[in-house]
Amino acid sequence: MTIEWGWFPDHADEMAELTADHLATAVPAVLLGLLIALPLAVLAHRVRPLRGFVLGASNILYTIPSLAFFVLLLPVTGLTRTTAIVGLTAYTLVVLVRNTVEGLDAVPVKVREASTAMGTGPLRTLLTVELPLALPVIMAGVRVATVMSISLVSVASYIGYGGLGQLFTDGFQRNYPTPVIAGVALTLLLALVADALLVTVQWLCTPWRRGTSRQRTSLWRKAA
Repeated sequence: MTIEWGWFPDHADEMAELTADHLATAVPAVLLGLLIALPLAVLAHRVRPLRGFVLGASNILYTIPSLAFFVLLLPVTGLTRTTAIVGLTAYTLVVLVRNTVEGLDAVPVKVREASTAMGTGPLRTLLTVELPLALPVIMAGVRVATVMSISLVSVASYIGYGGLGQLFTDGFQRNYPTPVIAGVALTLLLALVADALLVTVQWLCTPWRRGTSRQRTSLWRKAA
């Protein structure tokens, strides 16, 4: 398999445009998935009889093949970016809902009881105590959902909104491997950069974990 390196600088503008198009589909899908997953997860956490239904519904959506899902959406949303975003949003729910529920479940009961004893209402307890403590588990789900969405955007090239997937289609149709390799490399790079950014966001949003790490490091040094 021969790679024509001269193809890359000649198509730099096209790759930049397709990368931006890729992000314009993947990022809204994750954000919408998170907005939908948070209330669903809180509901499943607070109302135990609904847990199985909520988790089961998200799992069922994930079992639908991505290409078939886009086809099913076409009569409703048409050949638009909305079709791709709606389909990807549905796939993120299986990860985001489950991780958010597990994160809320992991919050110690005594912490909730202490917050209630201080006169804090349920909503404020959720926003200021439960969600911050569950954030590491939730962010783990967001990272997986983001990488998954970035990889699945390419499937949407079937409806004309596949971002870097257009390079795959072009390369396969012409039996020309260079665009395919460029698409794979850029998709992988996007996933790695997005994951690194989310790790940074989590680090910034959980200062208490940084403090714990510093304290442990100090204790280990003293012990040594």
